Amino acid sequence: MSDFSLAISTTNTRESAQALAALALEKRLAACIQITQVESHYIWKDAIQCDNEFQLQMKIRTSDFVALCAALKEIHPYELPEFIRMDIAEASPAYLEWMNASTGPLMES
Repeated sequence: MSDFSLAISTTNTRESAQALAALALEKRLAACIQITQVESHYIWKDAIQCDNEFQLQMKIRTSDFVALCAALKEIHPYELPEFIRMDIAEASPAYLEWMNASTGPLMES
């Protein structure tokens, strides 16, 4: 398992995506979050659906995934939110150092 991952979630409005991103960053559960508008096609309650959604791609410490999901679920508007984690196999060492410094508890100086 990698020390760092990409966590993905979707939501129905830009405002909801921004609120989820703000919460994850405030709690230092993500180092960077990108919000992209996507068209999602899926099956929900035995019917094919198509909706515009906002996808959050969150760069996280793998060890924070469970805490991230719990925090976001508290304010997520969906009955069944999507929370997917993909390990980061490789990244530049400097970027990983930045991710590590940007997440977790604040270090007191």
